[in-house]
Amino acid sequence: MPAKALAPVDAAFRAIATTFVPELAAAGPAEWSALGRTIDSALESRPAALTGQLVAFIRALDLVSRLRYWRSLPALPPDRRLRLLRSFERSPVLAFRRGVWGLRTLVFMGYYTQPSVIESLGYQATPAGWSR
Repeated sequence: MPAKALAPVDAAFRAIATTFVPELAAAGPAEWSALGRTIDSALESRPAALTGQLVAFIRALDLVSRLRYWRSLPALPPDRRLRLLRSFERSPVLAFRRGVWGLRTLVFMGYYTQPSVIESLGYQATPAGWSR
């Protein structure tokens, strides 16, 4: 389960997450749990209404997918999912653009802060800076 906060839209969130980070398609339960803990940690300091807005936005994305392509987000091929997300990220409606960027930020934060990912990328920055 990626995040307790996003549990009502788990399948759609996973589809969105794998669109932003294709490597997540091969992620196991441990990676998804780590991603979920990071997202939950980030959202717990925010107003509860924000989590509700994220869930509503993901539901709206899924509804648009069903209306446009006759398939839910998880059932869409990755290229169509990407096309749908890009249409929202370029929307004239600021809330849609912010929604996509907010989801992308949460997914990136949850994935790229995992120790195994950091190690595989060769990232060596530390809080100690250059003195390490």
